[in-house]
Amino acid sequence: MPQWVQEGPFAVLYTFLLVVVFFRAQGTYWVGRAAAAGTLRSRWARLFSSPQMERATAAIDRWGLPIIPLSFLTVGFQTAVNAGAGFLRLRWYRYTLAMIPGCLAWALIYSLGGLAAFQAGSALLARSPWALAAAVALVAAVLYVLVRVRHQTVSEPGTRRSGSPQDPTSRPS
Repeated sequence: MPQWVQEGPFAVLYTFLLVVVFFRAQGTYWVGRAAAAGTLRSRWARLFSSPQMERATAAIDRWGLPIIPLSFLTVGFQTAVNAGAGFLRLRWYRYTLAMIPGCLAWALIYSLGGLAAFQAGSALLARSPWALAAAVALVAAVLYVLVRVRHQTVSEPGTRRSGSPQDPTSRPS
């Protein structure tokens, strides 16, 4: 990343990352779309043009769009989802509308420190894969504890997990 972007104001960094992820996601989508077009000109074309595939594509196009913005919260899976959306020939405008919230979130995460965390993880991996595994396990354990503590403080005293009140005088039968 250019030094002027890293040292500039937050808005410059965020905008830069937003443009990068937008064009990267669109490029990946169009690579998937080109792969689909190539497949449709091959001997495998009938498999991808069958009524079942048409229904599957229509179903994903209609119901599967939430996976697109959620994929931007991952590393690696995001590329597969974007290419898959192109390969399945999802309509461009629907894909783009689903992609925009993911791009906004990705740019925010990376501009607020996600990039530094990724670089630290890469450096730790180069030093020792076991150290990276331990660090990831530690972060996961801390997050798990924080979620559990938050869940326990939010739930009301004297209620079960399902939310029904407990009767202190009743015994299990």
